[in-house]
Amino acid sequence: MYWDVVTVQLQDHLRLKVKFADGLEGTVRFKFSHLTGVFDSLKDQAFFNLVFLDNGVVTWPGELDLAPDAMYAEIKKKGEWILE
Repeated sequence: MYWDVVTVQLQDHLRLKVKFADGLEGTVRFKFSHLTGVFDSLKDQAFFNLVFLDNGVVTWPGELDLAPDAMYAEIKKKGEWILE
């Protein structure tokens, strides 16, 4: 799919740069206040740094991932996706 992520790069803690299959690029930022529930483990920078791609999806150990279609839509509109 065009929204498959083909590269993910750490920018710093709670910030990623992503590139999609169709060439669209943008930033994903997490607000610390959003890191509750399943996202709580991302508060730990060492864990956050374990980000990887699994079949076009930005993922962390323990099956924690981000919806690539929602990410794509926001980055296409605004150049970044802020999870807050």
